[in-house]
Amino acid sequence: MDTFKRVLKEWVIPFALEILVIVLIVKFICFFAVVPTGSMIPTVDEHSWLFATRMYNPEKNVKRGDILVFRSDEMDQTLLKRCIGLPGEEITLDEEGKLYINGEYYEEPYVVNKLAEPAKFRIPQGHYLFLGDNRSGSLDARYWDEPYISADKIMGKARFTIWPFKNFGPLK
Repeated sequence: MDTFKRVLKEWVIPFALEILVIVLIVKFICFFAVVPTGSMIPTVDEHSWLFATRMYNPEKNVKRGDILVFRSDEMDQTLLKRCIGLPGEEITLDEEGKLYINGEYYEEPYVVNKLAEPAKFRIPQGHYLFLGDNRSGSLDARYWDEPYISADKIMGKARFTIWPFKNFGPLK
């Protein structure tokens, strides 16, 4: 009986507590995301594994340029894209693929493959506009029937590439 108590005290209870702590951290603080497409190349490769932190108040925490994980009901998929437009803004992409926010040019150094396809968006309150960095290979808001993602669909901010190891490190 003493052996059972010792095993319980030294192994079972600590192991159960570790599992509980891990479950709580994954449930409330962070999670892992797998990138389903190549829409964020060269910033993030297709099928990369990312570490993300949960976001509970997008209205206060989302910034333009953030790489966010969100749920697209239209695509019935969890996606990863860059936040380009904030609530109430007017976003315009011109014939050369240049981005304008409320009429002012906005430099996007992370976009390598611009697509010269004009588009214009007026983002409703409580919603955000997401585009891929690989504009010529991204199925993003420009092609969705409903181009705006509501704040409650934003799951978290991608922070770090875990896999593949050649890209291991923080996201920019």
